Amino acid sequence: MYNVRKITDDLYWCGANDHRLHLFENIHPIPQGVSYNCYLLMDEHPTLFDTVDWSACRQMIENLQYVLNGKKLEYLVINHLEPDHAACIEEIILYWPDVQLISTEKGFMLARQFGFSVDKQKLHTVKEGDTFSFGKHTVTFVEAPMVHWPEPMVTLDLTNGVLFSADAFGSFIANDGKLFADEVNFDRDWIDEARRYLVNIVGKYGPHVQLLLGKAAKVLDKIKIICPLHGLVWRKDLMYFIDKYNKWSTYTPEEKGVLIVYASMYGNTESAAQALASKICEKGMSNIKVCDVSNTHVSYLIADSFKYSHIVLASVTYNLEIYPVMLDYLEEMRMLHLQNRTVAIMENGSWAVKSGDLMQKFIEERMKNMTILNERVTLASSLKGDKEKELDDMAQAIVDSIKETKI
Repeated sequence: MYNVRKITDDLYWCGANDHRLHLFENIHPIPQGVSYNCYLLMDEHPTLFDTVDWSACRQMIENLQYVLNGKKLEYLVINHLEPDHAACIEEIILYWPDVQLISTEKGFMLARQFGFSVDKQKLHTVKEGDTFSFGKHTVTFVEAPMVHWPEPMVTLDLTNGVLFSADAFGSFIANDGKLFADEVNFDRDWIDEARRYLVNIVGKYGPHVQLLLGKAAKVLDKIKIICPLHGLVWRKDLMYFIDKYNKWSTYTPEEKGVLIVYASMYGNTESAAQALASKICEKGMSNIKVCDVSNTHVSYLIADSFKYSHIVLASVTYNLEIYPVMLDYLEEMRMLHLQNRTVAIMENGSWAVKSGDLMQKFIEERMKNMTILNERVTLASSLKGDKEKELDDMAQAIVDSIKETKI
């Protein structure tokens, strides 16, 4: 049974939703699922923009057959060769043997690397600035290297202002019948998963996202609708989401607030982290999130690290090193180039308190543009009354720093 939605008079969403996949890219949990979006333009020469993951191929074919209604699919534009979007290229060729393929030189290179049999088709190798007409609609191509692979391009329909944005402007969460961002409460229900999607997958390539945003700014007056390969289609309030991407890709905090990430073996460091959170609230800053590094997937920690202006690292010492899961979190921040944050350090240990110095060394030597507050809380096994002043001084330093922060 087909499942399609109309975007414009002649453009259709023909994708699928996936609630069976547990880990996106076999690493990021997606408890609310994910969508695979592809789009069919019913012009004089029917054209498909990208395909879907292999698991959703049958649904896509049924959708295409319904919309085509006996017409031939003449073109397939391949914006991105990652298999969750390109896996069905050969299936498209089986159903429509004369289909012509449009992609970049690197795109076709990757198609061959993945073993997709494309060379028997008529291939149109395009580059930035090229145009192509499908009848009434003329499109132009913009290369988007490292957003987040080397080969992506985005395609702008110059006729109606639709931007086929590849993996840019996407999100986790299955659409489940919805298609447009204005059909949901995006700021309440979707923004956290949109952030987690972007910063974990593309966070390292902020400058490349900025390059793409710079290119988009030159034609912003022409962009009316954004059609990403995951998530919802944007037809209203485009600048809301573009501004979010600008912040994430420049490592600018979205909000003044505090993320407290703690590593606790027996609950003592957790108690200290909670006491600090209470003191910060008492001093007037209630935008706080407290996370246990051991049972919070690192993708969520990274997403919140990109969100908040201040981070507290509270860790036990483990084998005279940083607690392993806390170290994993720090490594992930480093790998994704998180910067422009203010950090406070809380350390604990029963016979040798080393974690604080080690975390500070990691930040100073392996990360960029990070500020570490002088105030530190050092615990010997558990939080006792004599640490009240250290705790209070740290809370006050965090609140004072937040007031001075400009975002």
